[in-house]
Amino acid sequence: MAGRRPERPTSIVLEALARTGQRGILATGWGGLAGHAPPEGVFAVAEVPHEWLFPRVAAVVHHGGAGTTTAGLLAGRPTVVCPFFGDQPFWGRRVHALGAGPAPIPQRRLSAPRLAEAIAMAVSDPDMRHAARKIQAPLQAERGIETAVAQIEAIHARHAGAPPRT
Repeated sequence: MAGRRPERPTSIVLEALARTGQRGILATGWGGLAGHAPPEGVFAVAEVPHEWLFPRVAAVVHHGGAGTTTAGLLAGRPTVVCPFFGDQPFWGRRVHALGAGPAPIPQRRLSAPRLAEAIAMAVSDPDMRHAARKIQAPLQAERGIETAVAQIEAIHARHAGAPPRT
């Protein structure tokens, strides 16, 4: 999710990776992150399944949508949230409160030094890595979709013979 000027966050991400000496995967996607040929150690990809990619990385940096946040925590990875709007700031604060990531960096405050500091913390802080792994098991055991379907079917069954509301 890049906003109206995708070159800005792209430059910030690339500079932050350079400052930390970390490799990165830049998901350009529909958010339009672009404007640069990726330097050595950075791979740009239009899209990739989070559930496949995230278990293979040291940390996840993203906008903080509920789905992406869940995918990062399901992978047991420290998560750096850089929210834009909506529920994204909430998820960033929640990840931080659980100890699974640094404090979120709102887009208006996003800079290469701030992002570099957050990335360095996410990949090197053993307590943060432990907290992210600790959250992983209960999330994996939740079986949320199956539970939701069962509850919807139970509600439907209770109301299947009920007269329509007026």
